[in-house]
Amino acid sequence: MRGAKRTMAKLRLDDIIKATGGELLNRELETFSGVSIDSRTIRAGDLFVPLPGEHCDGHDYLAQALERGAGALVSVVPSVSVEGKTVVRVKDTLKALQDTAKYLRTRHSGPVVAVTGTNGKTTTKELICSVLGIRHKVLKTTGNLNNHIGVPLCITRMDGDEDFMVIEMGSSAKGDIKFLCDIARPDYAVMTNVGQAHLEGFGDITAVRDTDLEVMGYARTFAVNADDRFLMDGTVSYKGRKITYGIEAAADVTARDIVLRERGSEFRLSLGGDRQFDVELALPGRFNISNALAAAAISDSLGISAEEIRLGFKSFAGVPMRLQMKELGGMLLIIDAYNANPASMEEAVRELSRLKRNRTIAVLGDMLELGAGAADSHAQLMVRLNDLQVDMLIATGTLMQQASAVFNGGCYRAEDPFQAGTILSDICREGDTILLKGSRGMRMEKALEEVEASLPGGSGNAL
Repeated sequence: MRGAKRTMAKLRLDDIIKATGGELLNRELETFSGVSIDSRTIRAGDLFVPLPGEHCDGHDYLAQALERGAGALVSVVPSVSVEGKTVVRVKDTLKALQDTAKYLRTRHSGPVVAVTGTNGKTTTKELICSVLGIRHKVLKTTGNLNNHIGVPLCITRMDGDEDFMVIEMGSSAKGDIKFLCDIARPDYAVMTNVGQAHLEGFGDITAVRDTDLEVMGYARTFAVNADDRFLMDGTVSYKGRKITYGIEAAADVTARDIVLRERGSEFRLSLGGDRQFDVELALPGRFNISNALAAAAISDSLGISAEEIRLGFKSFAGVPMRLQMKELGGMLLIIDAYNANPASMEEAVRELSRLKRNRTIAVLGDMLELGAGAADSHAQLMVRLNDLQVDMLIATGTLMQQASAVFNGGCYRAEDPFQAGTILSDICREGDTILLKGSRGMRMEKALEEVEASLPGGSGNAL
């Protein structure tokens, strides 16, 4: 990879000063092992960056953070002792964090991959990292920390000898992706799809698409989902190298001879021409094949071998709470509780129907942040539940309860996930296939905890 690299094992004080233009109030440690924004989890050697929040300011916890950590960036002169600590004063601590990350990005000589889209970003990011990680060192965003705070925090963890960075980028309003790209400067990008999400911030789905496509102004290579016609229409002006992937549409990277299994799939991956090979994916669902094609497309463009792609796919077990399978008391639970929008909800319900053993039970929480179209989106979901002949529904939250009036099967209504879990504990039985899904704010995994507590033998086995 591009010759020898300089290892930057720690975050240096001089780099922070250069990046932020900050005023040094006290000088002690010259290097830091990491950056923390949480005084509760800060470790020895970390630099604390207190951020303002809706209900409190991180500066309120400066004393605790300095007691545990090595120093801090602050926007006010500390009222507590800073003896033995390195403290730098800046105008705006959040901007200082972002400026530090932007400066450190210039030290990275390897490719940076951005992953955007409405659904599947985190799984696609993790698949890419699983493939790249077979032979290379990779820095990636943690979980789905993909916003104006999470992305710069990721970059400040840089050692300096990484071969690749893989950065998930989320958006909830126009300009979000451009802002993150200004920090991370991606060379490569993947966009998974366009769907109805965060419409309260965007207004309409065209704004969702155009915001995520802001990445086109930075990446010189772009992998895009050919099965999403609306997405493809937005890429006609792209001047770089565009790689298409898809299952249904003609594309550069495709999947053939697909076999869907209960907990995974097998298919023949085609990278174009005679470059074809069989792969196993330990993730259920047809949409996860699409995520795998996105990962294969960008990995191939980075020069990764077919064998590394095959091994990376086979070894990846999935992301917690994203179509996670669990056996519990003779029942199969599908836990997809990290987030929800109309497209991801429909895919999850399809999986519930496909994996049916005896009865199907959908425990569904509200889809949040859909704006004026929220009621219609929930009503359309009920049509899909009826079409797929789902047996029982536990409708959780105001929107889901209102829409459930037209559900054809057995219906229960719950105010919150705890009540949903109590209802589920009463009605579930051996042989049932159960889906738990809702927006992050609904915390639908709490329903599972109620069921686990009610059954002998504890928490079951995640698969």
